[in-house]
Amino acid sequence: MKKVLMAVALFTALCFGYNKLNAQTATGFKVGVFDLDIMVQVMPEYRVADSLTQIYNRDTLGAEYQVYMSEYQRLDSTLKADTAKGNVAKTVMDYNNQQKQQMATQLMYWQQIAQQKSQDYQRQLLAPTYKKVLAAYKKVLAAKKYDLILKPDAYEVGSKLENMFPFVAKELGVTLPQGLTVDPNQALNDPSLGGAAGAAKP
Repeated sequence: MKKVLMAVALFTALCFGYNKLNAQTATGFKVGVFDLDIMVQVMPEYRVADSLTQIYNRDTLGAEYQVYMSEYQRLDSTLKADTAKGNVAKTVMDYNNQQKQQMATQLMYWQQIAQQKSQDYQRQLLAPTYKKVLAAYKKVLAAKKYDLILKPDAYEVGSKLENMFPFVAKELGVTLPQGLTVDPNQALNDPSLGGAAGAAKP
């Protein structure tokens, strides 16, 4: 009986909260739609950072991978030769084997290591852009007095929301792609627009 009473009380509280939220929405509770990462990808600086990151991936990370591979092969050959000789000190063999294992670990996890390094590099390049977009976002937030901000993939179509992207873009002096200029109730949830749910983070 106690559990039934608690369930009824919880249900009543949830209904009350839902009604209160609806009442707030009807009396001026403002909800905006915005995503900092998506807005950064619209900026011209993002394309520059993306190009530089691709060069970094190819030249720096590609060269680093080759160093690990060459060192692994060298150590492997050295260990085989030393084993064949049979008169190499155990400490030397152990040291070379340990180094070989370290190189093998680097190669085994290289994809994850390289991805993390690439993301860190791009994040560093985009730090000033994030700062600029954040400042514009805060200006819009202060001027429009939103009560709640949702990301494009965090709401259901049909909610009464205001698309913040055009306001922030105006502050920054950039042109938005078509997908971000439309009514958020209709299209911001569509990942084919190149913005919302599937946007890649730097």
